[in-house]
Amino acid sequence: MNKVLTRILIKILTSISKLSWKNIYRLSDFFRFLIFDLVGYRKAVILTNLRNSFPDQKEQSIQHIAHKFYRNFTDIIFETIKLNSISRSDLLNRIEFDSTLLDYYYACKRNLVVVAGHLGNWEMLNLFASARLSHHIVVVYHELENTTFDQWFKNVRSRFGSEMVPMQEAFAKAIQPREKPYIFILINDQSAAPEKAYWSRFLNQDTGVFRGVELIARRMNAPVLYMGVLKNELKRGFYKFYFDLITETPKQEPNNQILETQLNLLERDIRIQPDNWLWSHKRWKHRRPATLHPFQLLEETKKCE
Repeated sequence: MNKVLTRILIKILTSISKLSWKNIYRLSDFFRFLIFDLVGYRKAVILTNLRNSFPDQKEQSIQHIAHKFYRNFTDIIFETIKLNSISRSDLLNRIEFDSTLLDYYYACKRNLVVVAGHLGNWEMLNLFASARLSHHIVVVYHELENTTFDQWFKNVRSRFGSEMVPMQEAFAKAIQPREKPYIFILINDQSAAPEKAYWSRFLNQDTGVFRGVELIARRMNAPVLYMGVLKNELKRGFYKFYFDLITETPKQEPNNQILETQLNLLERDIRIQPDNWLWSHKRWKHRRPATLHPFQLLEETKKCE
């Protein structure tokens, strides 16, 4: 992209971030109409994903979920832009959260691995974590091709102290010493290379999952938590997030058990609020290989005789 155009767009994003929440959602509603009603952005992908995930749902129900998702999608875009100028107090007031479990691990001086999916506004939750939690926050992210945009979003994400780690550096950074206990956060519901993925059933479909979460957890030998997210159905831009313990002993878990548990918990939350997940992503673009290696399968739990 032309450098001049990039600078102009950055200024526009910065200006939008200073708007009131009321005007933020007015923009969101306008762009929802523009993107989905007029342009039809990825509507075929969204509807196909929903129909395959919920084969028992009637078409009217599928269309209803899709319509709610369209607004959710543009809300997340403009809420994320707003994070560039949001105050700490405003951010903290928008998230409902019980810190008991994380406070316990911090008192024990334990590092943590947190795995999540694209539920709710994951960018807002990452920023909230660095503003609210005692742990140092380390977030793994995908770098954007445009370095200027990438730096702008990186500055937004790290406003309250988060450490941003590019995905290709995740393994090296996972065990890097830090001044205080840290939480290593990974979003793990993207489409993985089929020949390297762990394969399971998720939302009624064969699904490949990146194995990095489990490999990093074993390398760190840290407790692994799943982060769930619910949006407030009555108040836009307000969320609740919570944690489920997957394991405190990742090295002792059967191969891929951490990933299997994550998928089960994520599917549970998607079924609770189906419009709250990122349906526009081409999650199932790869087919399950005819033959899988042992590392791509769930190891059976050994039974005591």
